[in-house]
Order: sequence, then C-alpha cells, then structure tokens
Amino acid sequence: MPATAPGLFRNYVSYVGAAVAGFVSIVLMVLLELTSGEGHHNPYVGIFTYIIFPTVMGFGLLLIPAGMLWERRRRRRLAPDETGRFPVLDLNDPRRRRSVAAFLLLTFVFLFMSAFGSYRAFEHTESVSFCGQTCHEVMKPEFTAYLASPHARVKCVECHVGPGADWYVRSKLSGAYQLYSVTFNKFSRPIQTPVHNMRPARDTCEQCHWPGKFHGAQLKVFNRFAYDEANTRNQTRLLINTGGGSPDAGEAAGIHWHMNIANEITYVSSDEQRQVIPWVQMRGRDGSVTEFFAEGETVAPERLAGTAKRRMDCVDCHNRPSHIYVPPDRAVNDALAAGRLDASLPFLKRQAVEALTGDYATTEQGLAAIASRLDAFYRSNYPEVHAAKGGEIRRATAELQRIFQTYIFPEMKTDWRTHPDNAGHYYSQGCFRCHDGKHKSPAGQVIRSDCNICHTLLDQSAAGRAVAAKGGEFRHPVDLGDLAVLHCNDCHKGGRPFNHPVNLGDISEFQCAQCHKTGKPVSRDWLLNRRSMR
Repeated sequence: MPATAPGLFRNYVSYVGAAVAGFVSIVLMVLLELTSGEGHHNPYVGIFTYIIFPTVMGFGLLLIPAGMLWERRRRRRLAPDETGRFPVLDLNDPRRRRSVAAFLLLTFVFLFMSAFGSYRAFEHTESVSFCGQTCHEVMKPEFTAYLASPHARVKCVECHVGPGADWYVRSKLSGAYQLYSVTFNKFSRPIQTPVHNMRPARDTCEQCHWPGKFHGAQLKVFNRFAYDEANTRNQTRLLINTGGGSPDAGEAAGIHWHMNIANEITYVSSDEQRQVIPWVQMRGRDGSVTEFFAEGETVAPERLAGTAKRRMDCVDCHNRPSHIYVPPDRAVNDALAAGRLDASLPFLKRQAVEALTGDYATTEQGLAAIASRLDAFYRSNYPEVHAAKGGEIRRATAELQRIFQTYIFPEMKTDWRTHPDNAGHYYSQGCFRCHDGKHKSPAGQVIRSDCNICHTLLDQSAAGRAVAAKGGEFRHPVDLGDLAVLHCNDCHKGGRPFNHPVNLGDISEFQCAQCHKTGKPVSRDWLLNRRSMR
C-alpha cells in the first residue's frame, strides 16, 4: 500500500500563520494581562486588545490557507498527476465526518468571537479614551478641557458624531485623515475647531436640550476681583433672560428667541471662526424678512447669492460647550471666590494673572515660572507676608499651576485666545458680533446693543458698596468718561490687565476717567506733555 502524501498544511508559510494566529497572539494577550495592574487604565490597551491583536490573528489565519494553496501549486508542478484533484469529502467515513464537524465547530466559534471582537472594536473607537488619549500630545488640550467642562460625562461621539450610520462613516473617513496627519506630523497647532463640518445642533445638542423646554430666567452671580493690593471684590447679580423657544411654553422671548422654530436667523461670516458677521437676515413668524448690514460693509446682492449662508442654531453662541479654555482672569476670579486662593495676599489677582499669561515655550517652563514669580514677588515686596503666610503662597502656587495645566497648552499653542467663547461678551466679541448697534437695515432698523435685552440687573456692588440699584443699567466700577461707549472685550482680554496703547510711564496708575473726559478724546501729545510735567 503506497504511503499517504503529507497534508498540504505541512509547509513553512502555514506554520508561520499558525504560530502568529495562535502562539504570538495568545502569549501577547497573557503578557498584557499580567503587566496590567488592578485598576490600571491605559488607553492603548483597548487598541491592542480589540484592533491590533485581532488584526494580527486574522493575518495569521489567512497565512494558513495561503500556505496550503502555495504548497498545492508547488506539488502540482512537481507531480501533476498526484495533486490535480481536490480530496473527496465522504461523510460516510467516520474520520472525515469528525474532521468536518470539528471544522464547522471551530468556524462557528471563530465567527462568533470575530463578531464579538468587531463590536468591541467599534465600541472602543467610540469611547472617550480612544478619542482623547490615543493621540496624547495632539488631543491633550481638548481632552483636558473636556474633563473640566459641564459635559464631562457626555461621550465625545454623542456631539461629534451622533446617531445614524452616515455620520459614523463620515467620522471614520475624517479619522483616517487625522491618523495620517498625526503619523506624518501634519496636524495644525492649535487643533482647529470643526466649525464648518459639525453636525447640526438639532441632531446632537437638541437630543437633550430641545428648544420647546427653554423658558424663564436664570440667576447669574459674577464675582470679579480688582488688580489692586486688596484684590477688591466686585459683584454683579443678573437675571439672564433665557426665554422660551416655543410659543406653546409661553411667550417666545429672551435669548432663546433666536432658537424659536417660528423665527429664522441667517447670517454670513467673513472669517473661519465666524467672529466677523457683515450680514444678518431675520425672517419673522409672519413671513417678513429684514436684512441688516454691518456699518461700512457693502455686500452686493450677487456676492450674497454666491456666499454660503448659515442658519443660526445652538453652537453659534454655545460654540465651546465642552472644550472650554477659561481665560486666566476668569479662572483666578473663580478660584478667589471659591477660597482656593487667599484674597488677603496683596496683589494676588494681578500677580496670578500675569504669571499665567507669560510667554512660555513649554508647560514645564510655565509651571516653574509660576512658582518662582509668585514666591519672588512676596519675598521681595512683602517679606512679612512671605514669612507669615508661606503656606498660603504655596497653596496659591499649586492652584495656579493647576489652572495653567487645565487651560493653557504652550506646545500646542492653545489657550483662550485661539478658541474664543461666544457665550457672553466679556472676553470676546460673542453677542457683540451682531448686537453691536452697528448692524442696520436699509430702513434704519438696528440690531441693538442694549444690556437689558438679555439680562436684568438685580444689584451691583464694588468694594462692598452699592453701585447700581435693582433694574438699573450696569455701571462700570470706574467712571470711564468718553470710553463708556466701548464694549467689554475692547479692554478685557482675559489675560494681563489692560495695556494702554500708549506707554504711560509714571502715570500708568491713573484711572481711565482722570484722562478721558466726556468730549474731545485725549491725544498722544497731551499724554506725553502730562508725563513731562510730572
């Protein structure tokens, strides 16, 4: 009886495939499990477990039949008569029957595990750790700011992708380009906000915040501290006129009037971040249409016809609902109000903001500078305070370093200046992009810049004394004279105290109104003459 030819599996290619699929994958999984401590979280574990290892195993399994096919062709070239036909599948043969049953069972197990692994791979790619920590350097600013935001418990994909297969496919195609950018160091610094390719807010934001449930007013308390020696507290309490988004919930008024489904606000922006808006169109519930043009802007009808127009929705004001880069001025105000910074330390507000807004090349450099600058200031200027309140100074240093690491990222050139927040108007244009009093219709109608449109003043105090009474107009703590027509963000930039465009030298401690009187503006020559007189 002639000897049976060895099976086609007996070739080096199939052996390698079996080793890769079985031994290599299993050993790596065991090593991964042994090296992962209890409670240890690593964002790369999911990538290896559900993406890389299954890919390696699949490659190994493909090598097995590929090797068998190669071996069959090799034998056929050597002995065509012996390898010309496929083996006969005879289920009456108990040995063949057991082999087929084993093959089918293993195939079912493999397909089941593949389906389970594919789902887990999909689930992992939708996780927060995959989005925020896989590309650690690139996404560190976005991920860190996200964890400190009000939406820290909302998954990234719920806003950036949302439900449905079409947007899932779009996100993965976009992710493929992002992977290329990271691999070849082509990504921008800072990472640009996806302003123009975000899914409409009605498909994402409004899954939780639907317009029909907006109503009433909300109390908002602003605690701000001056840059003086006493870190003087100024407090403003307002009722924010949130208003209603649906006539069924009551009168459609207030800020969310813009989102009322019966109103339609459309605009054109002339920059990538939608901060400059030369044209606005308002369509009322009665069908009337009013166009507003920014002062000095001439937008020809043919130009408008060829320009992309956007209908206003949630993210036009709430453009930073999660990745919020809080300005140093506001972050220090919040820390002082919460008691995390000791307001009894002289000039702490000024020194803190100046330390946070220094020009630093790296995070490590910034952290070291914050510690040295704060300690050196009190050691040199207030030695008695440094000796008596050394613990408070160290705690202030730690808090400022925490703020710096949460909102400022020198390596990625990312901070509050690169990503302006439109929800308000204190540190950036925000509401004043349209409500500046300079957008007018051909008939003379104006988009007003009136404080009481959006909020009602309850009370205002500065240095413990009342500044404005209930229902009154907001009053600046310092009489600005002819500068009272400026918007908040013209002076308040969120960083260092306001820098005068002219070097004031030894009169820099003047208050604005000492020079700026209602009437003729102050000239540079007058300022220089004033300095020489001193």
